[in-house]
Amino acid sequence: MTTQEKLEIIVRALDMKRGEDIAAIKISDLTIIADYFVIVHGTSNTHVKTLADETEFKLSQAGVEPLRSEGYQSASWIVLDYGDIVVHVFMRDAREQYQLERLWADGEQTDISAYLTKD
Repeated sequence: MTTQEKLEIIVRALDMKRGEDIAAIKISDLTIIADYFVIVHGTSNTHVKTLADETEFKLSQAGVEPLRSEGYQSASWIVLDYGDIVVHVFMRDAREQYQLERLWADGEQTDISAYLTKD
């Protein structure tokens, strides 16, 4: 499965479960950590877990499992590492505190609008 196909599945899964302010940042030119960071936040700990669970479920259906996952216990910041894509699912206040978009501002904001529902 290509990185772009994974990115589409991730964004669609997060959007389907009403993830807020979904962002994809291409970081492959800046680091070897991953090709993309996908960043989203939920409205409660339960919502954060649901977003992460749905992402794992949809990728698992496509035969892709995370290399690592962290943060399920606190559910204020869950990280799903798929090697080429790292998904960060935050509570709003944690997202504001860590400001990953600002930290990785040199990365390329990726247009994901084609993967989002129009509502």
